[in-house]
Amino acid sequence: MKRFLIPVIVVAALALAGCTDKATEQFNDAPRGSNNDEKADTMSFPDGYSNVAHKCDGPNMVYSAFKGDANRSAIAVVPNDPRCSSSPG
Repeated sequence: MKRFLIPVIVVAALALAGCTDKATEQFNDAPRGSNNDEKADTMSFPDGYSNVAHKCDGPNMVYSAFKGDANRSAIAVVPNDPRCSSSPG
């Protein structure tokens, strides 16, 4: 019985040690360039559906679909969107 429990405890400890909160992790992957802090337009949908935000970044329209305060979103980019021709982004 003891020979069985030790590997199970080791595997469980390693699995739990790998769990981190990705949303609060520092940016350690690559240098960052400039930030686009311009306002985004948002569309709020009823509970249970994702919300959407969009704004221009240079000539491109960037969409982000998110749900509440979740730490993930879906992103889409429309290159050379005519609505972004005068954007300072």
